[in-house]
Amino acid sequence: MNRREFIAVSGPGAMLVGAASVSGRVLAASVPEAASMAEVTTQPPLVPKTGPDYNPVVTLNGWTLPWRVTADGWKEFHLVAEPVEREIAPGMTAHLWGYNGQSPGPTIEAVEGDKIRIFVTNKLPEHTTVHWHGMILPSGMDGVGGLTQPTIKPGETFAYEYVLTKSGTFMYHPHADETFQMAMGMMGSFVVHPKDPAFMRVDRDFIFLTAAYDIDPGAYVPKVATMTDFNIWVWNSRAFPGIDPLVVAKGDRVRVRMGNLSMTNHPIHMHGYDFEVTGTDGGWVKESARWPEVSIDLPVGAMRAFEFKADNPGDWAIHCHKAHHTMNAMGHSVRTYIGVDQREVAKRVGQLIPGYMPMGSTGGAAMVEMGMPGPENTLPMMTGTGPFGSVEMGGMFSVVKVREGLARGDYKDPGWYQHPAGTVAYKVQDGAAPAAQTGTAAPDMNPARIGAGKGGRGPTLEVRARQRTLGMQGMATSDPMPAATPTTSSMPGTPMQHDMSTMGRQR
Repeated sequence: MNRREFIAVSGPGAMLVGAASVSGRVLAASVPEAASMAEVTTQPPLVPKTGPDYNPVVTLNGWTLPWRVTADGWKEFHLVAEPVEREIAPGMTAHLWGYNGQSPGPTIEAVEGDKIRIFVTNKLPEHTTVHWHGMILPSGMDGVGGLTQPTIKPGETFAYEYVLTKSGTFMYHPHADETFQMAMGMMGSFVVHPKDPAFMRVDRDFIFLTAAYDIDPGAYVPKVATMTDFNIWVWNSRAFPGIDPLVVAKGDRVRVRMGNLSMTNHPIHMHGYDFEVTGTDGGWVKESARWPEVSIDLPVGAMRAFEFKADNPGDWAIHCHKAHHTMNAMGHSVRTYIGVDQREVAKRVGQLIPGYMPMGSTGGAAMVEMGMPGPENTLPMMTGTGPFGSVEMGGMFSVVKVREGLARGDYKDPGWYQHPAGTVAYKVQDGAAPAAQTGTAAPDMNPARIGAGKGGRGPTLEVRARQRTLGMQGMATSDPMPAATPTTSSMPGTPMQHDMSTMGRQR
């Protein structure tokens, strides 16, 4: 059964259950089938066939969970907590815990005012719960194991049911053995659309979650007790170049929603645009409270949404601006040898290790260009190829591709941007730019040639200078200031006098 076939109206025999165990043949028969996803690419948005109108979200490298509606109006979903395999990027796979075949789990979409019922089946080797992060709901549905409900033991199915009282961007994750389970990838996005379809309407609506893992090269399972040594920084459990582009039509109003379930903040920066934060954890931001941004900070445990008008075609980078969050596993232990002459060391080490090559004396790009093979099941420090060569990025990095002529609902990768003539940075030959690029030549501002006549020399530049002192320290107030000493410069130029007697009094 595919996702669209799954959406159906259940029969009148559907049972209503609370956040308690679902068991027995009659109750089990009422639980909807659990959809699963094997693909790691961005799936098309799940357009509603019935009910209120809204523009569905596009989950970056993810999908939306199908639902059914009961005869008495409950919208029902089915999550399955289970071990999963997730490709982080080509060349690396992680053994994680997630939902419905993937980590993160599928995005749940509903509408403000909906009555929802979410079944959760536990196929993990230990108990779990689901907390609905940011939701306003009854205490007994909040999903905190031991506090608001008994935990969901392996093999059990629980149901959560409540009414969605406000629209916005939310998340779901366990609140049982949270340290292990979230570190293993158990999380997902939850979007509640406004009841009024005209309110906060956009043309394209993207969503992703940030996370981080500590996975040794050659290993497959994250270290769950890590506090600081993360080496895989991901959006929706994908690292560049495995993160799909955000494809946008020119003229679209675009929203990007983000949630942070890693252990540090992320300053998210997008090139080529400024934008406004239109949504936070608490809800929508009034227009009078917004201002233009080019980077926004995404705190731990928080959600943000920003919007922009896609009026500037091109391929525009979007990334976390913490430098070590845009590199992959093999880059976090590289020593710095910039400026170090390693020739003698290389000679001696080469006698012990044939084929030894010193690296890093001129920076890290040379190591990328070597294309040296690395350990099994990990990612190089910097990678990815663009139309002009290596992109030299990793981790939390993707591209917003703005194109003219895209049809509504077309999210296929359009390929690399074809730049109009004269709009790409170019190499300057012999110190002069081509006339076609520069137009009228600028005046020569080289001081060695200003005022030069046929003989190549111009008037003498006279400079008056004095010895620099560190302010007035060490001088009595009655001490006379040293006299300025006239000096003559041999540098040709316009005649001018510089009294530098005051330079050095200030630091």
